[in-house]
Amino acid sequence: MNRKTLVLPALAGLLAPVLAACGSSDGAGDGGDPIVVGVATPIEATKAAPAPLDPSQAYDVDAWNVLRASLQTLMRLPRSGTAPVPEAAESCGFRDTQNEQYRCTLRSGLKFSNGHALTAQDVKFSIERMKTINNTNGPVSLLNDIDKVEAPSDTEVVFHLNKPDATFPQKLTTPAASIVDPEVYPKDRLYSGFDLVGSGPYTVKVEHSGNRITKAVFTKNPDYKGGMKTKNDKVEMRFFGDSVSTEKALRRGDVDVMNRGLSPSQVKGLENARDKHITLEPMPGQEIRYLAFNTKAPVVANKAVRQAMAQIVNRSQLVRDVYSYTGDPLYSMVPTGLTGHINSFFNKYGNPNVAAARKTLQQANITTPVKFTLTYTTTHYGSSTAKEVRALQQQLNDSKLFDISVKGVDSWQQFRTDAQDGKYTVYNMGWFPDIPDADNYIAPFIGKANFLGSPYRNGTIESQLIPSSRQQSDRSAAAADFKQAQDIIAQDVPLLPLWQGKQYVAARDDITGIEWALNSSSGLQIWELGRGVAD
Repeated sequence: MNRKTLVLPALAGLLAPVLAACGSSDGAGDGGDPIVVGVATPIEATKAAPAPLDPSQAYDVDAWNVLRASLQTLMRLPRSGTAPVPEAAESCGFRDTQNEQYRCTLRSGLKFSNGHALTAQDVKFSIERMKTINNTNGPVSLLNDIDKVEAPSDTEVVFHLNKPDATFPQKLTTPAASIVDPEVYPKDRLYSGFDLVGSGPYTVKVEHSGNRITKAVFTKNPDYKGGMKTKNDKVEMRFFGDSVSTEKALRRGDVDVMNRGLSPSQVKGLENARDKHITLEPMPGQEIRYLAFNTKAPVVANKAVRQAMAQIVNRSQLVRDVYSYTGDPLYSMVPTGLTGHINSFFNKYGNPNVAAARKTLQQANITTPVKFTLTYTTTHYGSSTAKEVRALQQQLNDSKLFDISVKGVDSWQQFRTDAQDGKYTVYNMGWFPDIPDADNYIAPFIGKANFLGSPYRNGTIESQLIPSSRQQSDRSAAAADFKQAQDIIAQDVPLLPLWQGKQYVAARDDITGIEWALNSSSGLQIWELGRGVAD
């Protein structure tokens, strides 16, 4: 996801497995105080992106966490594991051997929170609306392989794909495939503002100050029909301006669970906070951080410049000095732990080597020092991003081969819009997976309608490797295609992977269900949280 957009390294994430409290979670939260989740980054509406909670626009981890709890999809990821299970659907499956026709039968009695019935026609409308609006900052690329949708009855929906895609069931678990009410959501434009009408396990009321959300209150939906079992009656998400304010609220007891954006010093402090009735637990993560290039910008258009950067960047130093080992060096866009990962950048460039970078530039007749601005978002990935970018600046400038300045942008939506419009030469980005598959670390960044708006094209990846990999229902059989794609990216360097983060959850010790609070795509499952008895 743009999600997907990452968060801090090992910090970022949301909830990781942790046994935070004793006592039963059955009925926890029922009739009592709401469970409060603190969010360290804002969700905002801007002129360029006026609908942060519309599935056609929303494409970041915090907005998706709101949508997952309030809107339904046909399928969902389970408590643990990667195989999708039915949600609004009663059953779904491919109806051909080529993975090109996918049919779902809906549950009976589905309805939206406004009382309107939810039928297969609404599913058809929602998918077609996403493709009609075609918001370049949104997740429409996840549905690009849909040729047409049919609703032969109120309970049957059929997807015809324009090419085989074994990952399609996983894509139907994402908020990109959320089902919306056609009597509320316009068919050809965004639904501006902060209101939500869905059929998920909770209804939601959003409070905002100006253009920023301050609180989202989730109340158990009595009419919900789906596969999730809610362990609470009410959850509040409170949005803070930064991780420091969120941590202070957690320590005061105003917040029960903290998700995303922790700095390394905060991680260290919370590790020793057991006497404050707070537990912090790490887990392996699949969020990544990388540099993106506008490959049409004259200063980096020659891939020798990008290759020289790959030869200089010291990932181990970043992980040590900026993130205090709360992440791991990453030498591919596909993180370790996923089928198909290979250390393509290390295999090609080895350890940092200024002499090799100088030779690469000389052979390409590149005048040094190469000058450009490295742009980053000051808010979206946490407070350590600025330190990370300055460390990269120093590494590159110390080589005397580069003369780099840095620039921070406060508004995440403006940052995304400007990046899409090609206004940045090189910029720092992060990524949380939309789906737990290597495909989701390659396909979203390559091709005509890619997430970044990048001008980079590669016919082998686009026309051969990705289509070939999607024919494989056994994802291990796709590993060779993914490995070849990673080697091509290492050769051309349209993207430069930096590190892979761990995830942390900080929670008050009376909160139960933390072990189930993240799905395999690092999405927050607030319905799993309950309140027990504190130690």
